[in-house]
Amino acid sequence: MLKPSHLTDEAANVLLGTPDERVYHIQSKRWIAYPKGVQILDQLSKMLKHPRTTRMPSLIVYGDSGMGKSMLVDKFMADCATGTGTDRAPNPNKVLVVELSGRPTERRLFSQILDAVDAPHSPRASIVDVERGAINILRDIGVQILVIDEIHNILAGSWREQRIVLNTLKFLSNELKVSLVCFGILEARDAINGDVQLARRFDAVTLPRWTAGKEFEQLVLAIVRNLPLREPSVLTVKGLRCVLQLSGGVSSRIFRMLNDLAIQAIETGEERITDMSIEKYKPVSENEVAFQ
Repeated sequence: MLKPSHLTDEAANVLLGTPDERVYHIQSKRWIAYPKGVQILDQLSKMLKHPRTTRMPSLIVYGDSGMGKSMLVDKFMADCATGTGTDRAPNPNKVLVVELSGRPTERRLFSQILDAVDAPHSPRASIVDVERGAINILRDIGVQILVIDEIHNILAGSWREQRIVLNTLKFLSNELKVSLVCFGILEARDAINGDVQLARRFDAVTLPRWTAGKEFEQLVLAIVRNLPLREPSVLTVKGLRCVLQLSGGVSSRIFRMLNDLAIQAIETGEERITDMSIEKYKPVSENEVAFQ
């Protein structure tokens, strides 16, 4: 049987499955390439190949909740694990992801690093021992990029605590010659810019909400091509405008809406998304987000 021209190879293969299998595929987290995301991944890949120098290149990615920051982290980690996009053999240890959570302190940051590599540590250990333990492990496993996800949680601390954590990140970059990659919401920008020396190390990229235009049309087309529906979904400018209005331009809501509509199309037997089905769409919650 010829592959349907309106689907990707992966979606076409899923089309051979049962309705439940197709719904399961739709509900699974999938990477959909889009220009800004590809640009960021390319930059991360180049950082992974960068020789260790006194001042390593670093990156910070800002964006509203739901704009796909965590999906970029997951995609980058998956590429590192397989060697995809790095032109090198798989080496997941080159990248370590630490989610900054709770009230930020120097001890908590080092503890979270140790937790991320499953290293045991005593809560009664001195800050010096925790710091040395974290640095020695990062050096031993050869980490080249330290990813700090949810960097905006630094704002939960006082100005002094924020400065301590930022100085600690700067120290780690200098001591280990690692690149820092931070992901966070726009509000974190002032905290980072408050440390001029650290801010100068970062290239900053913003993930803005989607607006009407070619890139938005390409995103919707890419999502739809990955939905295992038997019939092509042909959306007009009116339908695209409706997707944009209902989603508020937030990536996760766009994904959730089109996923819901695809599942509905399978269950009703319509097997396609139409302008009319988009107009009738009612989200469970206006603030609902599928991915972060």
